[in-house]
Amino acid sequence: MTDAADRGSERAARLDELAADVVRCRACPRLVDWREHVAANRRAAFAAEDYWARPVPGFGDPDAWLLIVGLAPGAHGSNRTGRMFTGDRSGVFLYRALHRAGLASRAEAIACDDGLALAGAFITAVVRCAPPGNKPTTDEWEHCRPFLERELDVLARVHVIVALGQYAYDRVLRTLRDCDMAVPAPVPRFGHGVEVPIRGPVAGAGNGTARGLTVLASYHPSQQNTFTGKLTEAMFDRIWARAVALRDA
Repeated sequence: MTDAADRGSERAARLDELAADVVRCRACPRLVDWREHVAANRRAAFAAEDYWARPVPGFGDPDAWLLIVGLAPGAHGSNRTGRMFTGDRSGVFLYRALHRAGLASRAEAIACDDGLALAGAFITAVVRCAPPGNKPTTDEWEHCRPFLERELDVLARVHVIVALGQYAYDRVLRTLRDCDMAVPAPVPRFGHGVEVPIRGPVAGAGNGTARGLTVLASYHPSQQNTFTGKLTEAMFDRIWARAVALRDA
């Protein structure tokens, strides 16, 4: 194999190891109780299904240039299917947009074995278990933070990060700052389409994540945002078009 292929194979192996660590995590008793409670009290539409009911690992291309970061798995979406943004309305809206942008092989995500693949993109979340009310605590986020740090370290080719929603935006920037990246201060206020250029590491930093990045903010594709028109397909498409433009800049 070529050196590039060797590096890609190594990244894939490290991501597999990370995924295994994510899945076995039981660090947050409240989240463990909630994800298992949801699985035992299924929605009628999914009554015949076995829920995943474990932490959900990241998913996508080990050679990704684009990292997409959400808040947490949906209780009856990813917590049911075991794959990020799969099986709920947020995922329907997201994967349709990624397919239009040429980043996903299919326009819908139904289950882990549906054949969907990402090209140049990797999807993750700042919290890996479904939280009650979609509101993780500070301690729960801190328990999950090392998983995001490890993904940033492994996905060395990423230079655009799309943060879906303010919670993800704030935590991504905090994580990059704590990994010795030169995050602007003050941090730009969250808004759809806001860009934060992070051009390199703090002087003297030797962290493996030390390279230039751009964080691009988007409204989260939640039902609350898409049903009310706060986030439209055209608005979402512009996010992915801008991400591609940043890649090619």
